[in-house]
Amino acid sequence: MALAQTKIDATQERLNALEMPQGGWSSAARADALARLHAMGLPARRDEYWKYTRPDTLIQAEALEAAVFEITDEPQVFTDIDRLKIVFVDGVFDPEASDDLSLEGVSIERLADAKQSDIHWAQGLYGVLEKNGQDPVERPLATLNTAFASDGVLMHVTGKPSKPISLIYRHVSTTSDAILHHVVKVDSGAEVTILENGPAAARFNKCMEIDIADGAKLHHVRTQGRDHERRAATHMFARLGADAAFKSFTLTVNGVMTRNECVIELTGDDAIAHVAGAALGDGDFHHDDTVFITHDAVNCESRQVFKKVLRNGATGVFQGKILVKAGAQKTDGYQISQALLLDDDSQFLAKPELEIYADDVACSHGSTTGAIDEDALFYLRSRGVPVGEATDLLTLSFLAEAVEEIEDSALAEEVSERLASWLTRRRR
Repeated sequence: MALAQTKIDATQERLNALEMPQGGWSSAARADALARLHAMGLPARRDEYWKYTRPDTLIQAEALEAAVFEITDEPQVFTDIDRLKIVFVDGVFDPEASDDLSLEGVSIERLADAKQSDIHWAQGLYGVLEKNGQDPVERPLATLNTAFASDGVLMHVTGKPSKPISLIYRHVSTTSDAILHHVVKVDSGAEVTILENGPAAARFNKCMEIDIADGAKLHHVRTQGRDHERRAATHMFARLGADAAFKSFTLTVNGVMTRNECVIELTGDDAIAHVAGAALGDGDFHHDDTVFITHDAVNCESRQVFKKVLRNGATGVFQGKILVKAGAQKTDGYQISQALLLDDDSQFLAKPELEIYADDVACSHGSTTGAIDEDALFYLRSRGVPVGEATDLLTLSFLAEAVEEIEDSALAEEVSERLASWLTRRRR
């Protein structure tokens, strides 16, 4: 089917503002991605998976300005956790702010450095999982990323690193337009925790491809916040082998436009994939979680748990799908998306889906939208709890199911504290 001329023009205008890195082992994948992008075009509002989110500001040639939030007395997230820090400033690696990249059980390289060689282990993964994730739903912003990403990390986990690897994204320029691509390979029996935080840029396009071998585990905790005027489109593509585990949690506060996509393939028996998120939006805030999990093996488990708290006209979106292929018996798939609306001006748009081609499965999905429980609020107020504090307590209780998906108790406590702090500030 031929592309509409408007989509062709919008795609070409965006491409004219970019320069593709040349040479090295990634060149074939980049060329393939560019060809695929020309064939599919950048997203438009008429596209099925973009009908709730306007892609205009994510695809236009230049990024809109985004003010840089002044540093407050509140410490940055994960500060008290012993971690290996890798810092990017407006999408460019900052060696002075980063730790030495040496850590037992893992090798870490910059994409910008490694791509100059002709042979690299990442050649078998870069753009591969992203390409697989285009069927049956096209994800053109991820394809754009594969073609034009100028930096990122290549992480090969061979053991069990003694501390988490922390990717820190700093925003300095009000017009920065960052494209980062990370590749993570976790060998059989290995285990790693990856942390991400920071506003990154005025506009941020990030792609992470994750290959988890048999018996391996990857824990991922991400926070998105601070600079409110920022815009971001992020993608995670994960492939799991037998007995592998992938657990990801994202906390989002602030941000005028955020679209987080997660595409997971369970290809080995007894694999487990959990993806969760908590979002708090106030005013000019649009947050979109789009998730697609494919069960293609026996006795696998997946969970999607997403909670959003919205007020003052904020908008939340959830699009989640569980696809169970023929032969994927004993599948256990769970999906829940819920929104707490603190006023009549906010809205939550949800599209939960199940597509099942096996007969011995346990799959469920649900989506609810509602206000604060007046009975519970009255109970707390009758015992002397001020209305603002009582509302915050009920909000934290609402978000708890998503936060509980974080396996590390210290990280879960850190996220809970951030949630409570955000609510307290908004109460003033």
